[in-house]
Amino acid sequence: MHRRDFLGLTTGLLAGLPLAGPFARAQAPNVPSRPAPSGSLDAAAYGRERRIAATSFGDIAYLERGEGKAALFLHGFPLSSFQWRGVLAPLSAHRRCIAPDFMGLGHTRVAKGQNLSPGGQAAMLVALLDRLSIPVADLVANDSGAAVAQLLAAHHPERVRSLLLTNGDSEQDCPPAALRPVIELAKTGTYADTWLAPWLADKTLARSAKGIGGMCYANPAHPTDEAIEAYFAPILASRDRKDLVHAFTRALEANALAGVEPALRRFKGPVRIVWGIADMLFSPATPDYLDRTFGRSLGVRRLEGSRLFWPEERPDVIIEEARRLWETA
Repeated sequence: MHRRDFLGLTTGLLAGLPLAGPFARAQAPNVPSRPAPSGSLDAAAYGRERRIAATSFGDIAYLERGEGKAALFLHGFPLSSFQWRGVLAPLSAHRRCIAPDFMGLGHTRVAKGQNLSPGGQAAMLVALLDRLSIPVADLVANDSGAAVAQLLAAHHPERVRSLLLTNGDSEQDCPPAALRPVIELAKTGTYADTWLAPWLADKTLARSAKGIGGMCYANPAHPTDEAIEAYFAPILASRDRKDLVHAFTRALEANALAGVEPALRRFKGPVRIVWGIADMLFSPATPDYLDRTFGRSLGVRRLEGSRLFWPEERPDVIIEEARRLWETA
């Protein structure tokens, strides 16, 4: 898929719409990235702190920081929990922060025969919470991780204290149209070698208009060389890992959120939505749909100039919004 596949989705972006809810504030200025907060983890530190939880779904890789009430951070596709490296240390003063790698991505080792769909990932996370003796958690989610978070809220509401949702799926946009060419490549078993491998080999290409940078990031310095290695090297390491990436991608074809709206309306926890309005993948109508759907929505904050993977570029916003949301939970 090329940049033009995303451009059609930007028509009619709702720039300048008023913010809603008790968290309403002026829009973020058109400066899409900020310095990482003190305590942001580099890849070496992240690797040293990585833990493994043995479950029936496989050996789930995760990072853990902090104590007390738990918060679960759900990353996007085709990234890994390294996406949250800028927020885990600062937020560990407020929560026991758990950032797992989904099955098929990152360093998680998947047991044979697993369902890698968002529903399967949600089931894995329930098992992970059980393994870590966590009865309930606050969820922070981006991209396909947002679909998994909604499934947890819908089908396991007793395990979810609050939701901080960033750009990602909704029942009305799951999967987004721009993802379909990627799914078709995965069906032929060529996605990993056609897209991901060239980006790993040529990091300038990865940051270009033809790469993940131009498609999903606002800051031309992102993703960094370190992040590209962290995201793509593990999943390109072998044919088996590439096959898992393809299985993960194919599993995104069906609408995993079909019929979930009534259950989301019944969810009683507080929900906050923060949306990069320059997103080239997901529908600009999604944040307002989510705001209407959740009965205890605390409104939408729109980030001017920010795209899909803005949480990686703007960890300061995640830290601010999570702390305020958790005070209400």
